[in-house]
Amino acid sequence: MKPVSNTAFYCCGIRMRDAHSRHPICGDSYARGFMDDRGLAIFKEFTTQAGPNASNVARHRYIDDFLKARIAREPALQIVLIGCGFDSRAFRLRGGTWYELDEPQLIAYKNDKLPPSQAPNPLQRIAIEFGVESLEDKLRAVRQDTPTVFVIEGVTMYLTAQSLRATLEILKSRFLRGDIIADLMTHNFIERYGRDIKRIIAQLGAQMIPGDAPELPFEQTGYAEVSSASIIGLSLTYRRLGALNPLLRLLIPGAYSGYTIRVYQPTSRAIPQTASAPVDRR
Repeated sequence: MKPVSNTAFYCCGIRMRDAHSRHPICGDSYARGFMDDRGLAIFKEFTTQAGPNASNVARHRYIDDFLKARIAREPALQIVLIGCGFDSRAFRLRGGTWYELDEPQLIAYKNDKLPPSQAPNPLQRIAIEFGVESLEDKLRAVRQDTPTVFVIEGVTMYLTAQSLRATLEILKSRFLRGDIIADLMTHNFIERYGRDIKRIIAQLGAQMIPGDAPELPFEQTGYAEVSSASIIGLSLTYRRLGALNPLLRLLIPGAYSGYTIRVYQPTSRAIPQTASAPVDRR
């Protein structure tokens, strides 16, 4: 069996450190429980990456707030995390029915560290070998007639446009009431502002390959963007530095537009909405 993804430990380590900081942004108290010696050693390589680490926490917090607001409006909401990693929202947030999909080795490790039976909300974990097993078959466990949000976090920058489009086509064909929240990064952003993090991740065996227009697969498969927020801007806002955003947006616009978190709806029902956190329209 393949080892648990190195990048999963990286993202979990960031949330672990945030939870133990003086002013937590996410407050993920479950993160430490996943970090074994191997995970801690992996995360050590990233401790000096202040900007990417802050962005990682900011995107997680934004999704937290978005899901809290949606669950409050729709208590029966289904939340499906594709490439869930060590996400603990099913334990931290109140309400909803949760599904977590990831590689078999990660799901097995996660089940051992934090069993689904301990979750306060209904939670089903689904093991899938991405690129080998059928995502459509795995999603048969998820009801098609219930409002659903798909969370695709920290994933798209590792996918080709073709692979992402294939995933979106499956979601669109099966879930007419399925919204998507995902973070999107451009090629220019990673090359200009993220070369160090890209190099470290490559040393761990993963390749960041964002495209020039990461939103295109969504548009091509019939999704409409209903909200967009700059992750850099969110990071400053959550750290009580939001007053810097207007100036920095003028000085380094590419940093603001190049890494965003967006909400999409199928075009048949897309209605612009107010996001649950500060929004920075492109």
